[in-house]
Amino acid sequence: MSTAAIGQPLARTESIAKVTGAARYAVDQPVDAATAYCAIVPATIPTGRVVDVRADEAVTLLWHRNAEKLGEIEDGELAVLQSDRVSYRGQVVAIVVADSLEAAWDAAERVQVTYADEQTPDNGLSAEHPSLFAPESVNAGFPTDVTEGDPDAALASATHVVDRWYSTAANHNNPMEPHATTAEWSNAVLTVWDSTQAPSGVQGDLATLFGLDSSAVRVVSENVGGGFGSKGSTRPNAVLAAMAARATGRKIKLALPRQSLFDLVGYRTPTINRFRLGADENGKLAALVHDSFQQTSHVFEFCEQTSESSRHIYASPNRRTTHRLAVLDVPTPRWMRAPGEAPGMLAQETAIDELSYVVGIDPIELRILNEPDVDPASGNRFSSRSLVECLRTGAERFGWSERDPRPGHRRDGRTLIGMGVATASYPVLISPSSASASLGEDGSITVSVAASDIGTGARTVLRQIAADALDVSADRVELNLGDSSLPKAPGAGGSSGTSSWGWAVTKACRTLVEQVGPIADATGPAEVSVDTSDDLEEQKELARMAFGAHFAEVEVDVDTGEVRVRRMLGVYGIGRVMNPRLARSQLIGGMTFGLGMALMEVGNTDREFGGFSNHDLAEYHVPVCADTPDIEAIWVEENDDELNPMGGKGIGEIGIVGSPAAIGNAVYHATGVRVRDFPITVDKVLPHL
Repeated sequence: MSTAAIGQPLARTESIAKVTGAARYAVDQPVDAATAYCAIVPATIPTGRVVDVRADEAVTLLWHRNAEKLGEIEDGELAVLQSDRVSYRGQVVAIVVADSLEAAWDAAERVQVTYADEQTPDNGLSAEHPSLFAPESVNAGFPTDVTEGDPDAALASATHVVDRWYSTAANHNNPMEPHATTAEWSNAVLTVWDSTQAPSGVQGDLATLFGLDSSAVRVVSENVGGGFGSKGSTRPNAVLAAMAARATGRKIKLALPRQSLFDLVGYRTPTINRFRLGADENGKLAALVHDSFQQTSHVFEFCEQTSESSRHIYASPNRRTTHRLAVLDVPTPRWMRAPGEAPGMLAQETAIDELSYVVGIDPIELRILNEPDVDPASGNRFSSRSLVECLRTGAERFGWSERDPRPGHRRDGRTLIGMGVATASYPVLISPSSASASLGEDGSITVSVAASDIGTGARTVLRQIAADALDVSADRVELNLGDSSLPKAPGAGGSSGTSSWGWAVTKACRTLVEQVGPIADATGPAEVSVDTSDDLEEQKELARMAFGAHFAEVEVDVDTGEVRVRRMLGVYGIGRVMNPRLARSQLIGGMTFGLGMALMEVGNTDREFGGFSNHDLAEYHVPVCADTPDIEAIWVEENDDELNPMGGKGIGEIGIVGSPAAIGNAVYHATGVRVRDFPITVDKVLPHL
């Protein structure tokens, strides 16, 4: 019997290839005489029409007058160069193709575009915007509004009431590798090397747009330099590269410039949240109301599930959660790590913290007091819920008992110091997936699935999962992924990748063992292919969620108002951990995301010219090592047999959920200044010190 691979801190399979430069990314494909380069021409007006486009005769120019007509698709952002309409500043109005990258960029900068009907943009989100409406549903199919009991009456009769407004800024994903594509047509077959989280999804979209059978499209994404949700669906770069390749008959390379990543690939919508809590004299909740407001574009409707998380965390007999969407002259928001949950739980956990001070109870004890017995939203029991254990474990490890409950009372010279806490949750999402497993005549083992490793370690973890299902060591398993020609799989997103792909890989490997017997002594050839659709339909009706607790300690300079995080601790209930080395990396990465959301990341909407005024990494600030001196992530023991064959919960996003609120709550504890408009910047703190 081999030693179990799951649970071992194996190093990433692709580590050496990446650090030596051997790993190829989307535009790292070999160059030949037919290779050309494509550059985009973004709109310089916030809204209007394109009347004419002119370029140097030495380059190929495509715009809506001469670009090929694409097939109809729901996502309007993919209908590139199909009309004269400009819906937001930065939208692609033309592309140029040249023999070199430098020539393409130069030609794109010199393209002359004539516009008409330009207007001042309507791009300011407010809770009173006249276009606000209730969408049919919100992201991931969650209901728009949910009401239980009579929350208004409960608020009117409550002993303690918190009624506050919270807002979060637009945030931008900014993966290290920009959105990029290499595209080539050969014998009516389209091959694209794309930086994507979803090879199978891109394959389907390109087939629809270019009128092809899916078998005539191949999408390869062997290595992806980060995505954070922005590469979770097909992006315009893939469509434009394929369009340019067909128009020129050449292999095309297209990498979006950093500035365009603020417009073309999605971002976290700014949000406005009104949160109301009603409690009795002891802090027991009687009412919870969460109303959220966010924005979408004229091009494609997207609504985050901002209030969804508030339906599951605290027991309250009277609840109402709503979502409203404003249609503005802005780029389309998309997924960004923990979409909906990140801003929604920031509002919730700040409001709960405020209630703890109103009632006069410790913030941790208030949360535990309102712990539900079953899922408040569905009434179903939780497959496992370790939230209280996470809070207790974290409190002991972080030294919470030494905290003076009074705000503004801990000083170190000219520095105020405070501690904050917040809970975290994220649903266990699993999608149907396919996978295959084969045994060669020489005893070699190959497992294949069209998954995408976006830097999270999927290659490594899936090898570990396959090894345990086959009862062999992980180094015996060769894993194929990142190619749409492999068994179809869902994209990497929603913290569902390992659960979805791992289930299919486990099933394929176990089926192979059933067919040939113990793998250690068997020889092939033998191959099996499986799908997990039926398995998912047979699952019990349970509430499956991951939980956690965030703790933060901050210091605030009384002379400048500067906030710095001294230390952070995250404690999680995430089921069985597949690889502790990679899990810790994911959780700390999420917590760092939360730090950025809390203190520095903000996309500034340009109210006069449209788009975002700080559309580069010189002016859009993200956390660096100096901002994160002491971050620790741990997990409690949690055995859950109701999840998937591996017993694991997703970990990619729960690290960010709740962490900004913990930092904000720590700032209040340090200073007595409650900032409700995130991020917490100097101008929002210093005037009140």
